Amino acid sequence: MDVRWINPFIEAFLNVMPQIGFQEIKKNNISVKSSSLTSSGVMMNLGVVGDLKGNVIYNIDLEDAKKIASKMMMGAPVLELDDMAQSAISELSNMLTANASINFSNMNISTNISIPTLMYGKDFEVKVNVDQFICVQMLVDQIPIDINIAVHE
Repeated sequence: MDVRWINPFIEAFLNVMPQIGFQEIKKNNISVKSSSLTSSGVMMNLGVVGDLKGNVIYNIDLEDAKKIASKMMMGAPVLELDDMAQSAISELSNMLTANASINFSNMNISTNISIPTLMYGKDFEVKVNVDQFICVQMLVDQIPIDINIAVHE
């Protein structure tokens, strides 16, 4: 996997999250993972096609997903991950990945993305389409969000 494919996602976070109202956005950790990942609560999976092919999977703790949904819904309390909260979280993954796609375009790399698939539950496992992938953990107002980047040329 080419490390150049990490920065478009980090830049997307730095661009999109302040527009939603988050103040402190920073990269926390980068790691290499292999073949599968375990849910920490909520996962949003988006397909990538074009010059790059594969998936981007965002992984967020359930309680943190509720906090993010609340922020996206202008501070409305989110007590459970109901349809409205799921829609907000899915839209966030769509906004982040679309912004990353624009960043790839600025690098002359053509990509298109699928609509997000939201999955949530306790300790389920997702197999990815490559043997190894990169996980970038971002901290958004101290909320960890893992970006699992499983793309190839």
